[in-house]
Amino acid sequence: MSRNRPSPETRPAGCRARLGTAALAAAATVCLALGCAPGRPPAPLAAPAAPGAPDLGPGVHVFDPSMPRQRIQRTLDEVFRRQESAQFGPGREALLFKPGTYDADVNVGFYTQVAGLGLRPDDVTIKGAVHAEADWLRGNATQNFWRAAENLSVTPASGADRWAVSQAAPYRRVHLRGDLRLDDGGWSSGGFTADSLIDGKVLSGTQQQWLTRNSELRGGWSGATWNMVFAGVRNAPPTTFPDPPRTSVDRTPVVREKPFLYVDRSGAYRVFVPALRRAAEGTTWSGGAVPPGSSRPLGRFYVVRPGTAAARVNEALAAGKDLLITPGVHHLDRPLRVTRPGTVVLGLGLATLVPDRGTAALTVADVDGVRIAGLLADAGPAASPALMEIGPPGARRRHAADPVSLHDVFFRVGGAGPARAARSLVVHSSDVIGDDLWLWRADHGSGVGWAVNPAAEGLVVDGRDVTMYGLFVEHYQRDQVRWNGDGGRTYFFQNELPYDPPGRAAWSERGGDGPPAYRVAPSVTRHEAWGLGSYCHFMSATGLATARAFEAPRRPGVRLHSMVAVSLGGDCSYRHVAGGSGGPADAGTRVAALRSWP
Repeated sequence: MSRNRPSPETRPAGCRARLGTAALAAAATVCLALGCAPGRPPAPLAAPAAPGAPDLGPGVHVFDPSMPRQRIQRTLDEVFRRQESAQFGPGREALLFKPGTYDADVNVGFYTQVAGLGLRPDDVTIKGAVHAEADWLRGNATQNFWRAAENLSVTPASGADRWAVSQAAPYRRVHLRGDLRLDDGGWSSGGFTADSLIDGKVLSGTQQQWLTRNSELRGGWSGATWNMVFAGVRNAPPTTFPDPPRTSVDRTPVVREKPFLYVDRSGAYRVFVPALRRAAEGTTWSGGAVPPGSSRPLGRFYVVRPGTAAARVNEALAAGKDLLITPGVHHLDRPLRVTRPGTVVLGLGLATLVPDRGTAALTVADVDGVRIAGLLADAGPAASPALMEIGPPGARRRHAADPVSLHDVFFRVGGAGPARAARSLVVHSSDVIGDDLWLWRADHGSGVGWAVNPAAEGLVVDGRDVTMYGLFVEHYQRDQVRWNGDGGRTYFFQNELPYDPPGRAAWSERGGDGPPAYRVAPSVTRHEAWGLGSYCHFMSATGLATARAFEAPRRPGVRLHSMVAVSLGGDCSYRHVAGGSGGPADAGTRVAALRSWP
């Protein structure tokens, strides 16, 4: 998002899920490990006294309810002071709460993950607030990136909590006993909620767009600006797109929640790996249910600290270890290579991978069941062909029974310094699930300019039956998204075209207008997407146009729903929304919407 957004004046105004036999067996296994009877949820966990937390480095802060309240609050405040405006700083922090109840005001700054260490969100209760504000930018939350609230419950002292964020700021597995506000008076450009229960009302305010997935909104939802999408959400508002611009899909066809760190009843640290769900509605844990999935001991994980050589990490992966990547900036001289089926790679505190020598940060073989979660892949000064690659080129295996999934995985080219990457994410494997991805060619910070942080393409999908929930892709110089594989599905897409094309020659495609934001290849026979938004704002040259925001072949198996194109400053134009339909969006008509295409 830009530091120079148009002002607001210029803009348009549960119950327990049923489990299959396999899921019940997995839940019973977890329940027995907790010392409860199968089929009956365990009592809330008490904070264990021993053993102590593993050494996860100085960026990890573990709180116990037996600690003095003042000591906990002092640590929270110190972390926030460091991270409040450190948009491109090196600090990475994880604030982890053992099961119990806390009186605390948790103000969440950049590169800060706040998470409970219970098996269920209600095992940790914060009486006070877990919130994200935009005071540092006078209420403008369009740059409130890279932070997370996860796996806890909050009883807000005021009756309402605030999560005024934009991209890369997930609100995941949270039980909020009150209202939730998504803005701070100025504009915000988020966002993502998953596996959460909100007892009160969600008030979107000036929030431009949002995806809520597999959650429950007991108090309902108020507000809409351009693109609000609900997938598998209980008590979601009905589809009314484009007025107001809300789109609801009853169930998510195939989904998996993010792995998370927790402590068991003995005080041992473990990682819970949620199971795959199909035709899913609501959360995995409402009513006190043990979520379906499996538990892995921390001893199965190789703990990666900043300074650990990539060669040593790859040795651990080859030996069968999972990875727990601790908070920090991890410089790599070669890619991390995941080759074993079922491997979990879990980052804490927005752990950041920087490929210094023009390689990928991470690659995954064409295997089943890999989970990648909680990472920021940040391009280095040497040009990388891709920052992350899922499967090798030409991958042919199918993984429908146990797909690879990516959760809260973010990509950045520039902003923290000069950087180069031809592509950010390439998906060659089939059946992959993306769950909250932000791919960003930086438009502000340091090392920013058309020739300074070049990045041609954001996401390229070659695999079949790939599903994306919460796809944010911004400012790439050619295709923001290029989808070549059959059977793709996207639930919510947010995009801004690049701000900085220096002129028509740099932006035009085949001598004409610029490329679309979301391109489905002519060879594709099946594709469906819901809630697509693309915005343009050209700052270096005026009069540039894009022929259509969304491009796809006109076939019976291809369908796009709820699309919007917005000319933010009136200095750019979309001639059409999709195909030859809808539009224009330009200086005269800033917003153009299209219910479906073709």
